[in-house]
Amino acid sequence: MGLLSIIRKVKRKEKEMRILMVGLDNAGKTTIVKRINGEDTSGISPTLGFNIKTMQFKSYRVNIWDVGGQKTLRSYWRNYYEQTDGMVWVVDSSDIRRLQDCREELHGLLQEEKLMGASLLIFANKQDLKGSLSPEDIAKVLDLGLMDKSRHWQIVGCSAVTGKGLLDGFDWLVSDIGSRIYMLD
Repeated sequence: MGLLSIIRKVKRKEKEMRILMVGLDNAGKTTIVKRINGEDTSGISPTLGFNIKTMQFKSYRVNIWDVGGQKTLRSYWRNYYEQTDGMVWVVDSSDIRRLQDCREELHGLLQEEKLMGASLLIFANKQDLKGSLSPEDIAKVLDLGLMDKSRHWQIVGCSAVTGKGLLDGFDWLVSDIGSRIYMLD
């Protein structure tokens, strides 16, 4: 068997998915990505633009596009929607005064045609902080009951600092995407 045919065979077997990590600034997106990948989380600064992290999770190659959430960057989010299999919306559960802005941005994102088929994981982050709203309360504030019934979604309480809930969330997301796009394997 020639090298080219070996490469083609390996490429066909490689299961890959693209995940878009979005949310308001300071929600903990980059910390989550670094924590799930086993990297140091002590020196994180705001994301200006985007970062791409590729890792193996279960039997999949997962490309996470971590996009900055500052108000000035949000209009550029649409540049990253193409070929997105899943989204992670990160909410700072302790920042109650910005939850209305968070709700509006999320509902705007959910109207985007290029994201219609994407699975949605909502991380109610910073559950380790006193005064944080529970995932159930976050779901009410974000009006998740109004979401299109055909969208696959899940809300998971987590802490990017301690790592609690992160694997549960990613496990659900990767399994949901895998069951949709690799169901014939």
